[in-house]
Amino acid sequence: MRQDIQDLDRAGLEAWCARVGEAPYRATQILAWVHRKRAASFDAMSNLSRTLRARLATDFTLERTTPAFVAVSADGTRKLLFHLPAEHGLRAAAIESVLIPQTDRPDGARDRLTLCISSQAGCGMGCRFCATARMGLVRNLRPSEIVGQVGAGIAVAAPATVTNVVFMGMGEPLANYGPVKTALEILTAEWGYAISPRRITVSTVGLAPAVARLIAETGVNLAVSLSASTDVQRDRLMPVNRRYPLAVLLNACRELPLPRRKRITFEYVLLAGENDADADAHRLVRLLHGLRVKLNLIPFNPFPGAGFAPSPRARILRFQAILRAQGIGATIRESRGQDIQAACGQLAAARPAA
Repeated sequence: MRQDIQDLDRAGLEAWCARVGEAPYRATQILAWVHRKRAASFDAMSNLSRTLRARLATDFTLERTTPAFVAVSADGTRKLLFHLPAEHGLRAAAIESVLIPQTDRPDGARDRLTLCISSQAGCGMGCRFCATARMGLVRNLRPSEIVGQVGAGIAVAAPATVTNVVFMGMGEPLANYGPVKTALEILTAEWGYAISPRRITVSTVGLAPAVARLIAETGVNLAVSLSASTDVQRDRLMPVNRRYPLAVLLNACRELPLPRRKRITFEYVLLAGENDADADAHRLVRLLHGLRVKLNLIPFNPFPGAGFAPSPRARILRFQAILRAQGIGATIRESRGQDIQAACGQLAAARPAA
């Protein structure tokens, strides 16, 4: 079975070039056609010899990812549903990406467009406040399936420009580390999408051994889903805590070789009566002491059968005020796309009802 060429990083394609007697620089040329120029076929790669183009077509496929459906929210958020076929020994799957327009400008002009992408179909982490977790893990995504969401998102967004990419969709990126790392190389390389690592964020539920590796090997931003102030809470809400309790996770974060001026983002989903008390806010201050952090407070986004309710607005503001009074930079991430089940924690690979 031929391999999708988009699953290869530069080293992998250089190795193929060596096997077929081509110079290593050909790999960069080919990858630029595949990713930067978005060539429709190998035949379109006009600065390559006919012989090389024919060999590429013999050994590889070039398959573009396109959404099966795009849902549009009243607030301008768009959710892209993809059907991934059963091929390359993998089962069929459905995944989702989300385009989120944002603005920080007083005149209301939209100056950011964030693309939230998936790294797995479903998720095996079991977080109780997340609809994706209810699916379980269907399978890991290949690099081509991860990067393909970016290409599709850019096409759907046009003429607007995607400014940021976040791995905060379906799945746990660090549980699919190899393909995610390859995808990050493609997204940041000059021959690829040429997106600055500063504009890419990878979110994790806290797979402690992999966080240092991610920072050292990629240079992208790290976001850690915390959502609890005690191990008892986090064991109940996020089963990963039984493997990597708060002390282990936060020690791993403290040991990260962070560049100056770079901070770790922590995410905290606020659940009414579960983790939103004043005492939780005060415990968070103690837990995060000594770390260069920013904290995103995320109002819970309901989904069918969730069993949780969002914290009242007054409670969220009180929680934020306690943190800020103690020097923690805490912002509230306003929900976007709730009406199409596209908000944080709502992705479940289902076409919304008309």
